Amino acid sequence: MRTREEPLWKTLLRRMTAWLGVGDAETESGSPVGEAVLRVDPKERERLRRRLARPPGASAGPDGGTARLVERILNETRERNRDNVTRTNAYREFYIRHPEVHWAFLAHMVSRNGGWNMTDLQGELLPRLLATATRGRLFDMLEDANAFIFGDAFPQLLLYEESRKRGKPCFSLLPAFGVSRFMQPVWERFWETRDSALLTTALIVNEQHYIEGRIIRDPKVQEQVLSSLPFQAQAALQLNQVYIPYGGRDGDGRQRLAGLILENFGDLAERIEVGKTLYAMLFGIPAVAAGAEAFASKTPHTGSRADYWPELYTRQAAGLPGGPYEARLDGRKLRPGAKRFYSPRLEAAWKRRPLREPERYDWFRDADEACAYLTDARAAPPYEMGAEACYGLNKLELAVLAKAALR
Repeated sequence: MRTREEPLWKTLLRRMTAWLGVGDAETESGSPVGEAVLRVDPKERERLRRRLARPPGASAGPDGGTARLVERILNETRERNRDNVTRTNAYREFYIRHPEVHWAFLAHMVSRNGGWNMTDLQGELLPRLLATATRGRLFDMLEDANAFIFGDAFPQLLLYEESRKRGKPCFSLLPAFGVSRFMQPVWERFWETRDSALLTTALIVNEQHYIEGRIIRDPKVQEQVLSSLPFQAQAALQLNQVYIPYGGRDGDGRQRLAGLILENFGDLAERIEVGKTLYAMLFGIPAVAAGAEAFASKTPHTGSRADYWPELYTRQAAGLPGGPYEARLDGRKLRPGAKRFYSPRLEAAWKRRPLREPERYDWFRDADEACAYLTDARAAPPYEMGAEACYGLNKLELAVLAKAALR
C-alpha cells in the first residue's frame, strides 16, 4: 500500500522492482560475455579525411546510358520504399547477395525495430496513454526517418551492386542520387579494400547526419514531437529500446534479445554511437551474429512484436478498443489466464501514405567533424535485453493502470 507521503511514481517504481527482482537488465545465464570490437584503421580514416578536406572537383552529369541506370535505380528504390516492411525486406535481400556490406544487415535489424515502434502506437497499451493525433505525429516522424534513410542509402547499395556486375566502380554517379560527397571516397576505398568496418561506420555517420537536419532539427518535429510531454514520457519509460533477437531461449523460454537503450533520440552523437554499438554486437559477437541471421531467415517481418515473442504478444485484436484494462503481467510472465498483448501487423496498424520528399542539400561541411566519428565500433556487456524488455513492458502497463486510477 502506498503511504500518504510516497508519490505515485515512487510507488510504481518500487512495485516494479519487486516484481522483476531487478533495477536494470541483468546478464542472464548463457548470454554473450566480453567486449566486442570492430576496428577502423586510423590510417584509412586519415586518408579519407585528407581526401574530403580538398575542395570538391566538378562532377559531370550522367550521359544517356548512365541516365537510364540512374532512373532504373531510382525506380527500384521508390518501389521498395513503400513502407517499413518492404524496406526491411529489401535490406536483407541485398545483404544475402552481398554479405560484405555489413550495414545492410544492420539496417535490416534496426528497421525491424522501427516497424515494432510504429505498430506499438496502435497496439494494446499506447493508445490508452496517447491521443490519436499524438500517435499520428509520432508515426509520421518514425516513418519519415525510416523512409529518408532508405531513400538515401538504397541507391548507394544498388550502385555498388551494379559496379560488381560491370567489374568497375560506378561511384561517380552518387551525386545523381543526391548522396553526400562524404560517401563517394568511402565507396571508392571499399571497392579497393573491402573494409567492411570503415564502410559500415561511414554509412552510420552519413545516415544519421542525413536525418539530423531534415527531421530531427525540423522546427515542427521539435515542437510537436521531440519536445512534447508524451515523447519525453516515452523516453522516461525506456520504450526506446533496440532489440536484436538471436539464437536460443532465455530462462523464461522466450527468444533471447541483445540490444541497448537509446536514451536521447534527438542527440546526433548518441544516435551514431548507438549505431556503432549495435554493429559491434551484430558482427562482433559470434552468438549474436549467427542467432540474428537464423532469426531473420526464419521469421518474416510483419511489424508485430509477436514476430519475436509470441508468448507475450498476439497479432489478433481481442475485446473492445478502449475498454477497461486489467493488469496482465506478473513480473516477466503473463498472469494465469491473462490475454496476450495486442501487437498488430504494420498493414493492420497504419495505411500506406505518400512519402514526404526530403529537402535536397548536402549535410557534409567539415572533414574533421565528420571523420571524428569514424572510430572503432565497440560493445561492452551486458548485451542481454530480455529482462529490460519485460521491465519496460511492466512500466508501460503500470502507466496505463496509474492513468486509469487517477481518472
